[in-house]
Amino acid sequence: MKKYILALDQGTTSSRAILFDHAGQICGSAAQEFPQHYPQPGWVEHDPNEIWNSQLSVARKVLRDNHIDSQQVLAIGIANQRETTVVWDRKTGEPIAPAIVWQDRRGAELCEQLRGAGKAKLIADCTGLELDAYFSAAKLAWLLDHVPGARERARHGALAFGTVDSWLVFKLCGSHVTDVSNAARTMLFNIHLMRWDQDLLELFDIPAAMLPQVVSSSEEVGHTREALFGGAIAVAGIAGDQQAATFGQACHRPGMVKNTYGTGCFMLMHAGRHAPVSHNRLLSTVGWRLDGKTDYLLEGSVFMGGATVQWLRDGLGLIKQSSEVEALAASVPDNGGVFLVPAFAGLGAPHWDPHARGTLVGLSRGSNRAHIARAALEAIAFQSAELMIAMQKDANTPLHAVELSEVRADGGAAGNDLLLQFQADVLGVPVLRPKVTETTALGAAYLAGLAVGFWDSVEEIAAQWQCERRFEPHMAAERRAELMAQWARAVARSRDWAQPA
Repeated sequence: MKKYILALDQGTTSSRAILFDHAGQICGSAAQEFPQHYPQPGWVEHDPNEIWNSQLSVARKVLRDNHIDSQQVLAIGIANQRETTVVWDRKTGEPIAPAIVWQDRRGAELCEQLRGAGKAKLIADCTGLELDAYFSAAKLAWLLDHVPGARERARHGALAFGTVDSWLVFKLCGSHVTDVSNAARTMLFNIHLMRWDQDLLELFDIPAAMLPQVVSSSEEVGHTREALFGGAIAVAGIAGDQQAATFGQACHRPGMVKNTYGTGCFMLMHAGRHAPVSHNRLLSTVGWRLDGKTDYLLEGSVFMGGATVQWLRDGLGLIKQSSEVEALAASVPDNGGVFLVPAFAGLGAPHWDPHARGTLVGLSRGSNRAHIARAALEAIAFQSAELMIAMQKDANTPLHAVELSEVRADGGAAGNDLLLQFQADVLGVPVLRPKVTETTALGAAYLAGLAVGFWDSVEEIAAQWQCERRFEPHMAAERRAELMAQWARAVARSRDWAQPA
């Protein structure tokens, strides 16, 4: 009887379930989008039950469609959208409010207050993170302050907090856990001591009683309720989606870099067994913990990646399907001087400006929808190039002297050849697309499979990675510098636009 690992890839706009065999090949997949809720400007919410129902539905579907019995699934691995904040009642299992999504900016005011109080350094030193509403702490504090009675209930242990991995594990097996990679994104976790930080809990007024137990990224944390899949399956791997993708891309050695082109874009570099210190406003974060050893990553986050193309489709109606953007953008030879800065939810690394807003500049009478489409794709690449520049500066220090020789690409938009070629051009290094582009799910599968002995070692996993296409840079250095300078001018015009009331 052939055995498989089932990966649950719970993303910002869709839930996926993918079956992997021992060769790391996809043997079946299912996906389902779920609603996004925007109750007011700067707010982004999900219904936690819609997340759960969509994830359960695709997990059942992939098993049913491929005639796989639960006994053939050795383990489940979970990769999840990070920072998104869920609070639920421990007795009823019901959420007390909508989930606040990572893109949501309603915690910005609290972060500004803490910055004014001089707390940014304390937070950075403990967590490796920027003081920003992007992370879970400010979102959780907002929920406790605005849901009637929530703070008191939390103090008495009646409420549970978790990121999406915790919510899924709770629904699957009743356990209240999170792994180190997700804990590291809450802005409440000390990445050096590997535990919840009491000073930060007091700073955000978060009751410790509502926090999940922190586990490693590769260990059995429970078994699914038999009614879900017709038999109990071990849940044995958990990682935030970007850490999972880094693991799935086999970036297991210091200096290796991957960039995920999903709803946002996330560039991560393996930094070794010691937490790196960024001097260029990148994040130092936990990658994963295996066999008692922690691997750290240096990360840059772009809030609007593939979501920019979704905006062209849903907001402007320039395209009917996201897949149409490449042909439309390729119908013009260049951007015609048009630059789009998609700061719809502020700017992430290396700017960290919650008050920036989307800006379209350089329009002339000759500009058309194709130029805007091309500017949208190029914006994704320009933002990622900013991350690489910052990463190179951080990497070329005595402690972390590495040669950044390539970038491994994944995520939905990595199938866009025009985007990856332009990315290689503005980075000045090759961009490699793997044969298996579902690296987020693959990383979760690998972590789960290692825990149950499906794979023997990290080295065995790394040997399975294969390149499907290599995009070499062709742009002259002078042209690259010119474009990056123009991009910087466009970004400057988007900065600090939405002044707080």
